[in-house]
Amino acid sequence: MPPSPRPHRPPLPVRDGLNPTRLVLPHDAASTARFATAAQYLLERFAHDADRLREKLAAGEVVTGEGAVVDDATPYQPRGFLYLYRDPPADEPEVPALAELEVLHRDDDLLVVDKPHLVATMPRGRWVTRTVLVHLRATLDLPELVPAHRLDRPTAGVLVLTVRPEARGPYQTAFQDRAVRKVYEAVAALPAPGSPLDVDGTTTVRSRIVKHRGVVRAQEEAGEPNAESRVTLVARDDARGLGLYRLEPHTGRTHQLRLHMASLGLPLLHDTFWPELREDAPDDPARPLQLLSRSLAFVDPLSGEPREFRSRRRLAEWPAAPDGGDGGSPVAR
Repeated sequence: MPPSPRPHRPPLPVRDGLNPTRLVLPHDAASTARFATAAQYLLERFAHDADRLREKLAAGEVVTGEGAVVDDATPYQPRGFLYLYRDPPADEPEVPALAELEVLHRDDDLLVVDKPHLVATMPRGRWVTRTVLVHLRATLDLPELVPAHRLDRPTAGVLVLTVRPEARGPYQTAFQDRAVRKVYEAVAALPAPGSPLDVDGTTTVRSRIVKHRGVVRAQEEAGEPNAESRVTLVARDDARGLGLYRLEPHTGRTHQLRLHMASLGLPLLHDTFWPELREDAPDDPARPLQLLSRSLAFVDPLSGEPREFRSRRRLAEWPAAPDGGDGGSPVAR
């Protein structure tokens, strides 16, 4: 295997689990004529936070792409990079479930964890420091930790992260090239009597899924399919009208499994996106989305050895097996 390209290293290190933010100086004629210095651009561009920026500039906490400290005389360089640490939001919500994060495996290349529901994989939106990535970087002293893939915040289960930059490319490529077999579990209503899923117990869903910028949830559109999921009904609870499903995505589109189940008329239990969007619905730890990344299996791109990692969690809406087996689920056995 040819060596992976050397990962880009910002001129500022990770601090308190957070990467520095990179800003690109605009190169349009108006900006070039307007700003004489990098500091002038920063203070005008982020006028609402100008006092805090002045403190960072005075403390030498803003640097160029080459690592030079930015001061009042640093010239404005179109297309130049500036790096600085942004302050975490003061109103970041508490994430009690973060205490339930469990390490499944750790070696020199990989860290594999069992992510709880309602914990973000990495900083995004309202969640910055109370995320899997930032928490693990800080508590395990792994400043170069990076996810090899991502689980949505409502989804629980197996999450793989790379420990060192040199290992990052091969593992991320394995996920991008669909070389990782993913198995999820989900709870939803039972299929309609006589439907293909009810009769055969399994079906494959193919569609074109598109996620538009600024739109909260992905959607299906006409055109060449770019998403494929295999859905299998593995257990029934006729008294409650619920089924336990094994979901095997062949692709990895945003919201793919949730959308494909909804397209079958079987939206996942406690889903705030389907069948109706409830974007502002408050988190309910007692009723999390019933979707779990049960297992990931792949041939290790560095060692060539087979690897498989399994979640120890179970979905709250599916009762444990009588023998208390792995997660109480026939999918995992």
